[in-house]
Amino acid sequence: MSNLKMKEAALIYLDRSGGLQKFIDDCKYYNDSKQSYAVYRFNVLINPSDIVELDAELGNHILHQPLKAAQVFQSINIVLKLTHLPPLPSYCLDLCEFPRDYTSQRFYTMQGIVIAMTTVTKYTQGARFLCSDEACPLSKGFQYIRVHVPGATESATVRNDFLCNLCSSSLQEDRKFRVLGDKQIVEIITAKSLHAFQGYCNNQPFRFQSLTVFLRDESVNKMNIGNEYKVIGIPTCVKTSQTAVCVEANSITFCIPKVPSGISDNFRCLLSLTSSSCWKFTAILANIFASQIVPPGTYNLLKLCLLMSLVQTSDRNKELENCLDILIVTSDTLLIDRLLNFSINLVPRGIRHSVSTEIFPTLSRNKYGTGAVSIQAGSALLAKGGICFIGDLASHKKDKLEQLQSAVESRSITVYISGKKFGDDVDQQMTFPVQCSFWSFLDMDSPSRRNIQKTNMLIGQMDCSLIPANLVESFALLINCNESSSCHPLLPTVQHTLKKAIDPEGLLYLASKQFTTEDFEKLLAFAKNLNVEFSLEAERMIHGYYLASRRIRTDSIYGSKLSASALKYLVSLSEAHARLNLRNKVLKEDVLIAALLFETSLTLKYGAAVFCVAPNAVFPFEQYNEEYLEQRDVFLTECQQQLQQFIATYGPGTAIFASDE
Repeated sequence: MSNLKMKEAALIYLDRSGGLQKFIDDCKYYNDSKQSYAVYRFNVLINPSDIVELDAELGNHILHQPLKAAQVFQSINIVLKLTHLPPLPSYCLDLCEFPRDYTSQRFYTMQGIVIAMTTVTKYTQGARFLCSDEACPLSKGFQYIRVHVPGATESATVRNDFLCNLCSSSLQEDRKFRVLGDKQIVEIITAKSLHAFQGYCNNQPFRFQSLTVFLRDESVNKMNIGNEYKVIGIPTCVKTSQTAVCVEANSITFCIPKVPSGISDNFRCLLSLTSSSCWKFTAILANIFASQIVPPGTYNLLKLCLLMSLVQTSDRNKELENCLDILIVTSDTLLIDRLLNFSINLVPRGIRHSVSTEIFPTLSRNKYGTGAVSIQAGSALLAKGGICFIGDLASHKKDKLEQLQSAVESRSITVYISGKKFGDDVDQQMTFPVQCSFWSFLDMDSPSRRNIQKTNMLIGQMDCSLIPANLVESFALLINCNESSSCHPLLPTVQHTLKKAIDPEGLLYLASKQFTTEDFEKLLAFAKNLNVEFSLEAERMIHGYYLASRRIRTDSIYGSKLSASALKYLVSLSEAHARLNLRNKVLKEDVLIAALLFETSLTLKYGAAVFCVAPNAVFPFEQYNEEYLEQRDVFLTECQQQLQQFIATYGPGTAIFASDE
């Protein structure tokens, strides 16, 4: 096909797609601008499907020779922006494999999670050069114009060793015609690499390497740390201290994961059998959950809280406002560690923080010498929309605990960039949202804890003096799991451990065979994507309980012990229980479970109050059969009446509340 026919096809496509009108609008912008331009830059939005249908040869030219194809659209600086690529293997770049065809200079699509990004810097879009010999005819005019092309470095556009083609004199840049654009560098990894952060590797050695992506102009700040994106771009080879394969991004799309259409047949049958009760289904889930780690019937309170925290995660690009942070006080850290590690692997963004890495973002110099500062994600930002398991809280240093408290309370982390340290004129700061739930535990038997014992403990209060009280208070739930508590029967756990030592891969219980790990993954993936709303009755109850609790936990010196975030935690707990029941509406029965869990946590933090809740209120009996579930429903109904009486006595509208107002 001749070049003229390609230009005709390109003109027809621009006419049909609205590209010509965009050209007119861009020309008006340049005409009104007071800046001098050596070259005018235009973006052309290309839909490969439409252009292949119009002219197959032109479409093939764009897909496989994009740099030459841009010249078809005239000799100005044209940037072809693709909407997508054909869904064929030859157009995909797998980040798990080395891109052997990186010299082809054509478009590929790749998918990855952003683990690092730089600050925005400038690069040269285009520059005008003149011959240094004034007698030379090329010392005037626009004969020497250099334009950035995908994959080129700054030195390819602007250098001091260019020579005149006519007289071989050196070329000098006319700086007033230099056109600058924005540039940013990000690093992405494949989602498969997250296995390295999830606490297991099947005892096999492994390594992963990030791929560097260059963002320019319109693409700058389109990617955020922790998000997963599909990137269309052209691979290129960049030489620094060593040669590296990079990609210059052409277009960026946020990845929206597929939502499972349903749950397993066994769970569907169980949901049907327990439909007469608002509490039975979640009780059974907690009872049989993680039977590979602990025997059914043990740690039920903790397992229910873990499941509720897991259904509050999100794979979508939205603010995760209803996080559920959990702090566990235990004497069996090994078992709790295994249980939490098993649980985080049930969601795509369950990250186990390693002591050799950082929880929050860190700064380093950019290895490509662009003068930009590189911001590394850290475990918390990498766990975006998921869970960040940070291990033993007492193992972290004081400054890290202060950072953690600030992040949990404000749900953000601010990074300060020193201009003096990184060669910039001014200091900068960048704030990142922290959109994950934190899980951690405290070892009751640690030597340092035994040496520091609080003497003025209130009834029901837990001694957490090893770490700052404000940090303990910032966690939504504080859970006690020790040998004297009802959630830790010793004999079944010992038997389970011995059987697992004999047969590590064996399924010891019928529940493990009926409800597999994959079934729980599917259940959680379906439940967390349910959109829930509060019934009017539930909304009144949750506000009534919050105001009543705030009222009775207030003293004249320190004020209320309940912060405004307490209401947010109650809302999150209620939503989580409704989601775990696979319901779209939050009922007063969900609020009851939320109130019991929250009050149990408040008792451990501050001691018992007027609304006195037993540690085993959510799971009051040791037997786990149909009769037990009926007895539990009766018990919880009585608890609900007590809660309503508590709200009626101390809540809004009562004489006590009104006089206080």
